[in-house]
Amino acid sequence: MDFNMKKLASDAGIFFTRAVQFTEEKFGQAEKTELDAHFENLLARADSTKNWTERILRQTEVLLQPNPSARVEEFLYEKLDRKVPSRVTNGELLAQYMAEAASELGPDTPYGKTLIKVSEAEKRLGAAERDFIHTASLSFLTPLRNFLEGDWKTISKERRLLQNRRLDLDACKARLKKAKAAEAKATCEGDTVPDFQETRPRNYILSASASALWNDEVDKAEQELRVAQTEFDRQAEVTRLLLEGISSTHVNHLRCLHEFVKSQTTYYAQCYRHMLDLQKQLGSSQGTIFPGTFVGTTEPASPPLSSTSPTTTAATMPVVPTGTGLAPPEEAALCLEEVAPPASGTRKARVLYDYEAADSSELALLADELITVYSLPGMDPDWLIGERGNKKGKVPVTYLELLS
Repeated sequence: MDFNMKKLASDAGIFFTRAVQFTEEKFGQAEKTELDAHFENLLARADSTKNWTERILRQTEVLLQPNPSARVEEFLYEKLDRKVPSRVTNGELLAQYMAEAASELGPDTPYGKTLIKVSEAEKRLGAAERDFIHTASLSFLTPLRNFLEGDWKTISKERRLLQNRRLDLDACKARLKKAKAAEAKATCEGDTVPDFQETRPRNYILSASASALWNDEVDKAEQELRVAQTEFDRQAEVTRLLLEGISSTHVNHLRCLHEFVKSQTTYYAQCYRHMLDLQKQLGSSQGTIFPGTFVGTTEPASPPLSSTSPTTTAATMPVVPTGTGLAPPEEAALCLEEVAPPASGTRKARVLYDYEAADSSELALLADELITVYSLPGMDPDWLIGERGNKKGKVPVTYLELLS
C-alpha cells in the first residue's frame, strides 16, 4: 500500500510538471524542443493519410450500403463480435415484388410474362450486387479499417509518449537553467569577504552553504537532463520508424484499390450482361405482344462482351456506330436521294442526342428535333432512313424516340 501511494504521488508529480511545462509553452513563457523538418513532414503525411483513409472508408461504406440504419446495425454487430445477418438487396426485393405481382395479376398475360422476365433479371442483379458488396468489403474496406484500428492506434500511442518525453526533457532543461542561475547568484554573494568585527557574520556562512546546495542541485538537474534526453531520443527513433512505415501502408492501400476496381468492373460487367439479355428477351417478345409494332427496333446496338473473364477486363459499353459495315454492299451503293419513302410505315421520331454524320450517307441530328423515319427491306435493324425537309440519310435507332 505504501509503495502504491509513493508511485501515485510520483505519477501525480510528473503529470503536474508536464502540465506546467505545456501551459508555459502555450503562453510563450518556456522554450520548446523543436523536431527536425523531416520528422515534421512524416507527421504531416501520417495525419493526412489517416484523415483521407477515414473519408474514403466512410464514403465507400455509403456506396455499398446507402441505408444509414443498416450501416449502424452492421457496425453494432461487428462491435459485439456477432455475425451480421444476411440482408436482401434492393434488386432481390424488387424481383420478389414483381414475381408476386405476376402471380396475382396472371402469369399467362403479356404483362405477367414480362414481369416474370424482369423479376428474374432483377434477381440476378441483386445476386451480383451481393457478391460485389462482399468482395469489396473483404478486399478494400477491411484493410482500411485494420489500418485505422491497428497501425494508426499504435502510431498515436507512440506520438503521445513522444510528446510526454519532450515535455519531460524541456522541464529538465528549465530546471537546470534555474538551478544554474541560482548557483551563480549564490556564488557571487559568497565571494564577498566577511567583516568579523560584526556581531553576526553568519550571512557569509549561509551564502556558502546555499552555494553548495545549489551546486548539488545543478548536478542533479544535469543528471536528470541526460536521462530525459536519452529517453526522448529513443522514443523519437521508435516513432520515426513507425511514421516511415506509412509508405508501406500506401503500397498496401494501392493494392487494395486495384482489387476494389477489379470487383467493381466485374459487377458492372455482370449487370450489363444481364440487362442486355433482358432487353433482347423483351425485344423478341415485343412483336407478339404488340402485333402492329413498327418494323424498327429500339434495341441499342451493343458489341458483345469480351471473351476474357470479366474479373480482369471492363465491360464493353455501347459505342456510337459508324457508317462502315452497317448495311450490305448493295444497299451502301444505293443512292438515298433516289429512294422514295414507302406509302405506309413512316413515323415521326424525336432525336434524343446530337449526332454528327460520319459520311454523306448519314443524316446529322440535333437533340429534340422531329424527323420522319422509315425502314427499307434488308436494312440493318439498328439503322433507319431519316428525312428532314429535303435532306435524307441514315440515322441510328439508339438516338431516336419513336413517336406514334
